[in-house]
Amino acid sequence: MSKAAVIWLTIAAYAVFIVAVGLISSRHSKSMGQFTVGGRSAGAWVSALSYGTAYFSAVMFIGYAGTTGWRYGIWAVLPGLGNAIFGSLLAWLVLAGRTRRVTRRMKIKSMPQFFDSRFHSRPMKLFSAALIFIFLLPYSASVYKGLTSVCAVLLNVDEQVCMVVIALASAAVVVLGGYIATLKADFVQGLVMFVGVAALIVAVIRCGQVGGLAAGLEAITQKTAELKLGASDHIALWATVLMTSFGTWGLPQMIHKYYGIRDDREVRRGTVISTLFSLVIAGGGYFIGSLSRLFFSELPSPPAGGAGHPDYLIPNMLDQAGLPIVLVGVVLVLLIAASVSTLSSITITASSTLTMDLLRERFFPHLSSTGTARVTRGLCALFVVLSYFVANTRTPILDMMSYSWGILSGCFLAPYALSLYWKGINRAGAWAGMAAGFFTAAPPVVCKLFFPQAAVPFFGKVADMGPHFACAAMLLSLLFCILFSGAARMGGWKSSEANPVFYEETAEEMPAV
Repeated sequence: MSKAAVIWLTIAAYAVFIVAVGLISSRHSKSMGQFTVGGRSAGAWVSALSYGTAYFSAVMFIGYAGTTGWRYGIWAVLPGLGNAIFGSLLAWLVLAGRTRRVTRRMKIKSMPQFFDSRFHSRPMKLFSAALIFIFLLPYSASVYKGLTSVCAVLLNVDEQVCMVVIALASAAVVVLGGYIATLKADFVQGLVMFVGVAALIVAVIRCGQVGGLAAGLEAITQKTAELKLGASDHIALWATVLMTSFGTWGLPQMIHKYYGIRDDREVRRGTVISTLFSLVIAGGGYFIGSLSRLFFSELPSPPAGGAGHPDYLIPNMLDQAGLPIVLVGVVLVLLIAASVSTLSSITITASSTLTMDLLRERFFPHLSSTGTARVTRGLCALFVVLSYFVANTRTPILDMMSYSWGILSGCFLAPYALSLYWKGINRAGAWAGMAAGFFTAAPPVVCKLFFPQAAVPFFGKVADMGPHFACAAMLLSLLFCILFSGAARMGGWKSSEANPVFYEETAEEMPAV
């Protein structure tokens, strides 16, 4: 059997699995609670793998791992380690348990509802809903671009065809089955990713270009020294580490994974599973990317021709590494699985938030739970279509993702995380933190759209500095939340009122979802 036939059969088997999961789960996702949080009964393995597969997609494997490896050599492993330690282990330790308890007790199904419950602010709820839908679009689009670059190189398939197929697979899971379908699919997809990445690491290390672990490390260390990285390079590297690690703390689709966990015991188990998964997937992905200069002396060009581009480093590495045919098929499936999982999480979060917290709140207050679920399914389909069009722009994968993460994490991380632990944060502080995060993270997006040549001395083009501005946004948002909360309290502002009910611990009962 030919290489192409084996690869297509592997992908076809995966596609059948995805559609079957969506159809089976559609019978259990009639109400809005079932569609968005799945009855709040998820176990540790399902929750942890769902978190991991939403975290890591073709964006990480193709966009970040390739670009970071090309720019920083062996230092590119740092984002992978940061993702495991800060983005998984610390995030679960600090956020998961408290988020699960608060959202269950207050019957919260989305981040805008979280803010409304804590700060009693309908405008904040509407603002959050609109922001989530708008700025998850570029993140979703970056996933499309990452996966299509792989398919174009390894399968010689037109990128437009790839995007359409990915959109249909994602829509099949989300529109049919909602949260329950994504959990079931994520569990299997997570196992595929774990086994596939482990096998891929071994295969790449053994290929001729690397020549084994010891030889490969020695060679890439020498290549890294030849890059002569300066202060601006190391600042950019650590900005990437911090953004991709702590940025997840404020992303709605990641926080959403904590809502449906069954109990605290599952949280503790999920913390361990999520960390190990992230260590293998992120650590392995970035390690493979760090070896890119052992394969190429200059950036490879897209299959259709044109200037060399970092988005095509990993696909061409896999093509030249001489991987076994079956492993190539597994690699493609793991990338598709990771990407569809991430797309599903993003789509459900964006669409359900817009429906529950903006459309129903503002325009259709009497819409039933079943009707809301139907509208959300329609918005899921619309979101997939819009993501397809955004993906057809020429913006690099890394840039699109950093714009999305910068705005959302800059706005939401500080008020959300502080609300879990600090009763002193108030509405004035939350608004100040959101505003500071938004306006600090916005310059790269504005420059990309309107002033592409705008530059900053020492660092370069503003449009390429998404991670820098994202880190600054998260820090300034935290400071503004604290300072303005204190100022409002001392000034006796109406927006400084406390909300003790939000922190009242009660004996847990299985709530109506």
